[in-house]
This record gives sequence, C-alpha cells and structure tokens, in this order.
Amino acid sequence: MADARTEVLARIRAALGDRPAPVVVPRAYHRTGTGSSDLFAERVADYRATVHQVVPDDLVPLLASLLGTRRIVAPVDLPPSWLVPSVSWLPDSPVLDIEALDGADGVLTGCAVAIADTGTIVLDAGVAQGRRVLTLLPDYHLCVVFASQVAASVPEALARLDPVRPLTFISGPSATSDIELNRVEGVHGPRTLEVVVVRD
Repeated sequence: MADARTEVLARIRAALGDRPAPVVVPRAYHRTGTGSSDLFAERVADYRATVHQVVPDDLVPLLASLLGTRRIVAPVDLPPSWLVPSVSWLPDSPVLDIEALDGADGVLTGCAVAIADTGTIVLDAGVAQGRRVLTLLPDYHLCVVFASQVAASVPEALARLDPVRPLTFISGPSATSDIELNRVEGVHGPRTLEVVVVRD
C-alpha cells in the first residue's frame, strides 16, 4: 500500500495531466514615446482631480492663484520660481516631522512621469518630488506635470523609471469604499488632488 506522500503526489500528477496548455501572453509592449497630455488630463479628471492646462509663462501666476496664502510644504529642490511669495512655505529641510506635515495646508510637487492611458501620476522621490510622506499627510496635493513627462501607456512609463527608486502611483485623490460602497476620501492620502499640466 502506498504511503500518504506517494498517494498525494500521484493525485497531483493525475490532476495536472489534463490541464490546458499554457497561454502565451504577448509581451511586445511599446516602451518608448510620449502620450497625449489632453488624454492624461481627461483621465486624471475622471478620478476627481482638478486639472488646469497652461503654457509655461502662465505656470507661476497660476500657482500663486491656486495656493494663495496657505501654508504649503516644499520639497528642498522645488524650482525657485515656483516659490511664489504669497505662500507660507514649509521647506522640508531640516526634515519636517509628522505633526508639521499633518498641520500643513498642502504640498506642491513635480512628478517623475505621468500616464495618459490611466490618468496616473508617478512620483519617484526625484527632483521637485521630495520624500513619499510629503504627499501622503497633507490634505491637499498640487502637482505640476509637464507635457513631455506624459507617457502613453504603463509600459512606456515604466521604461522611463528606475525600478530601484521608491515609486508612488497616484490616480486622483485618496479614496476608498466600505462594504456598502460608500466612498470615503482622504483616508490614505490627500482628499484633494490638483494637477497643472504645462504644455512645454
């Protein structure tokens, strides 16, 4: 009589005997190229982000208009021209603690890449993006996306990114739903996402 191990393995082999042939998944993705900034703007707006589209000369006046006199967290390498004088800036140097971030009115960042197909913004802690926590605790996130940063698809976006960097994918304000599908915003990140698309 066969022992239990032999019996179990025999049953597994028998079960695998009539399995379907493996499906060949095509992997010939496009990995280069730019995406439509109009499509990106449309898709990220579908996720309840507020979207503005401007030419480069109008970026700083728009930032001043959107930020007003609020207390805004600034990554240390934010472009100096973005630091409009009406705002009370909270530079992340020395590193801001949790209480300071939670008490701020919002954060202003750039991004690493954006994805037109999905309306997604990707941050990788690179220039003008700061630490991940900067975009998780303040309740408002204003993100500047240049049209040249918009990739058409996820594979094209991933080809632009360094896989060893910390990646944060953002598609609209933070939101979750309970078992009755009641939407709750702001549980895991900002309740308000505002995006400025610059046609560079």
